[in-house]
Amino acid sequence: MTEPNRVVQRGLWFEEFAEGTVYEHRPGRTVTEADNVLFTTLTMNTQALHLDAAWSAQQPGFGGQRLINSMFTLSTIVGLSVSQLTQGTLVANLGFSAVAFPAPLFAGDTLYGETECTGKRESRSRPGEGVVNLTHIGRNQHGEVVARAARATLVRTRPVE
Repeated sequence: MTEPNRVVQRGLWFEEFAEGTVYEHRPGRTVTEADNVLFTTLTMNTQALHLDAAWSAQQPGFGGQRLINSMFTLSTIVGLSVSQLTQGTLVANLGFSAVAFPAPLFAGDTLYGETECTGKRESRSRPGEGVVNLTHIGRNQHGEVVARAARATLVRTRPVE
């Protein structure tokens, strides 16, 4: 009897990232009111736009709805990318820049993530690792961009066998 083939899920090695490639992360994540309240209270963010339905209903611009915490949105679009891009291959998150939330996200919306590799280079100081620049984009179920962030990561190169 032969051994079955085995595939272990992992992220991409440095060499596998391709500049200009957009990686779509599926499935998406339908965001609930409970997600928003839990994340907001865990992070001590007392912004009434996230927690107070009565107050939020009186504010202009959001149709009486509470906003989903933007840090939850950012964390989720990065999280959606992990199994496809960085699981087991990421060394470090080097930083975020150009973070923007051009449209609101509400409870009941489904958040979809995609990531573009915008550049990469081998590390000058850490052999066996490389810097990969990514742009994470979050879209709601209508395709509207609700979040965007540039991110620099440190990723392992493929091990020598």
